[in-house]
Amino acid sequence: MTEPLTSSPMSSFIMPPRDEARPFLDAEQAVAELTRLYRLSVEFLCDRFDEVLQTGDTSRRFRAFYPEVSLQTVGHARIDSRMSFGFVPGPGTYATTVTRPDLFDHYLIEQLEQLLKNHGQPILVGPSQTPIPIHFALPEGTYVDGVLAEKLDKPLRDIFDVPDLAATDDRIVNGNFEPQPGEPLPLAPFTAQRVDYSLMRLAHYTATSPRHFQNFVLFTNYQFYVDEFCIMARRLMDAGGRGYDSFVEPGNIVTRSGTAEPESGVAPVRMPQMPAYHLTRPDGSGITMVNIGVGPSNAKTITDHVAVLRPHAWLMLGHCAGLRNTQALGDYVLAHAYVREDHVLDADLPVWVPIPPLAEVQVALEKAVADVTGLEGYDLKRIMRTGTVATIDNRNWELRDQTGPVQRLSQSRAIALDMESATIAANGYRFRVPYGTLLCVSDKPLHGELKLPGMATEFYKRQVSQHLEIGIRTMQSLADMPHEALHSRKLRSFFETAFQ
Repeated sequence: MTEPLTSSPMSSFIMPPRDEARPFLDAEQAVAELTRLYRLSVEFLCDRFDEVLQTGDTSRRFRAFYPEVSLQTVGHARIDSRMSFGFVPGPGTYATTVTRPDLFDHYLIEQLEQLLKNHGQPILVGPSQTPIPIHFALPEGTYVDGVLAEKLDKPLRDIFDVPDLAATDDRIVNGNFEPQPGEPLPLAPFTAQRVDYSLMRLAHYTATSPRHFQNFVLFTNYQFYVDEFCIMARRLMDAGGRGYDSFVEPGNIVTRSGTAEPESGVAPVRMPQMPAYHLTRPDGSGITMVNIGVGPSNAKTITDHVAVLRPHAWLMLGHCAGLRNTQALGDYVLAHAYVREDHVLDADLPVWVPIPPLAEVQVALEKAVADVTGLEGYDLKRIMRTGTVATIDNRNWELRDQTGPVQRLSQSRAIALDMESATIAANGYRFRVPYGTLLCVSDKPLHGELKLPGMATEFYKRQVSQHLEIGIRTMQSLADMPHEALHSRKLRSFFETAFQ
């Protein structure tokens, strides 16, 4: 950085020069300005951080700000009522802070284009009043030498801004955001700090950079699916990609199409909690698969963070307990409703809120099952049932007195039970991300069919490949749809942000 530093006498912070907000009628130019402002701020903070570590001088305090995009409207817009996003609900001033425009450039351009089209008012871009925490300004993968940091005679928070959890929450998407007097209404579902927090968490939990995540995400609760996904992806790369340009594994190990060996990345010493694998396309319409492990806590954790990337759809592919005697091991369950006894979302989304099936996703899943199995119409009912899936937080529910659980399951007309599907669907509903569930019956505990080691191994060999192919075909089908149509109006509340 070569520009002179400025000090604010009011706050004693040293800051980069502050530009005035500028109006734009072109979305790409507006995003270019967001990128410029963001880069100036993070470069300033990174340079000062290196300086403090090298010199040990802690006598000064430094601050830089996120860029902000805002819109002021004076009337109600006439909009295409088929769209679920791209407009504000009424007259007023709307704004959002922005981070990582390099990662979200296509998303930002699309959102701003819709605003300009629907409202005809200029977009204002300038610095916000929200400081960038130093943790979020450092480049991905930055290693800070602990010895250098220990030499400082002040805590880091007395020199730079650090993450403010009071400003890093989900009030906007949960629908309980109350602006202070004079404060703009939210333009986007997440603030910049909330996004940055999740980007760091994604890298930590999945051992892959957020830039590799694709717009279509498969979640699974079994490593068998990931193993099959890796085999399929490597074959695709070796065969030229067939529309996919790379395969990325934990450690950001990248294998390009047309090659059989990785060109970059280092395998992690230990596998992360929820490893992610990415079959990428240049436009982001590829497929990401994440092994979330077992339980609703993991399911909520990963979807809390993937949501900030604004994917076009996510699906749960996993195993479940079949609850009906007419089901057989290997049958499929297409969820169209959920019994939510996972409890991890009770504070964010009350259990009385219905989680509706999304027609576009349901149709794509059913068609993929028919295409892969060769069955259709009435014959498809031999291997697939559509119905209610119950999700619970007790893996050993069978060990309790059966009277209560079985009665509730029967009253709800549940046909399957697992520990993740309702959580993923409910968080999709909460975050306005299209969702779906296709499970495979792997045991029938109410009917004496438990998974035994030998039986389970043979079952997995036979069924996982087909199940995964169905999931991939579904995602490819959804990717071929205009995503404006995929983002359902069913997921929008009375008062929504303009950004999808």
